[in-house]
Amino acid sequence: MTLTSGSHRTEPSTTANERDMLDGWLDYHRSTLAWKCEGLPDEHLRATPLLPSELSLLGLVRHMAEVERYWFREIMLGEELPELYCTDDDPDGDFHFDGKDTWAEAEQVWQTEVELARQAAAGRSLDLASNAESHRRGEVFSLRWVYTHMIEEYARHNGHADLLREHLDGSTGE
Repeated sequence: MTLTSGSHRTEPSTTANERDMLDGWLDYHRSTLAWKCEGLPDEHLRATPLLPSELSLLGLVRHMAEVERYWFREIMLGEELPELYCTDDDPDGDFHFDGKDTWAEAEQVWQTEVELARQAAAGRSLDLASNAESHRRGEVFSLRWVYTHMIEEYARHNGHADLLREHLDGSTGE
């Protein structure tokens, strides 16, 4: 079975300026992850079919909510925010859940974090540097670096999502 790409996934421009190109690719990869989860019941989204790995589609979405929050708001804006799912006792809490955790809740949290990340980046120069104190190793990052990292992060995890989806129901698609 081949997944059909819905109208919600827009190909990035091949001739855009740098900022629009970065926004386009990041939004493309965000939409790709949503597409890989589309139409599956919660039990499939919570499934970890690639044992011993704990990877699941629901876990990937929760993880990306954490990542959006961390890079755009905590690192770039210096906000002090609690973790969404992870704790000191369970640093991989985004991938640990039970039957009460749903796609509806995870998608809402993820989409909220995506929107807050967009707001955090809006109107700011790609040369904007983070505060060294906001990163655990004291490193400084430009907003351009954060965009590039987020595109890489989504692309890597979308590859995981491809494998998970194919294993769950045989669906494939770019």
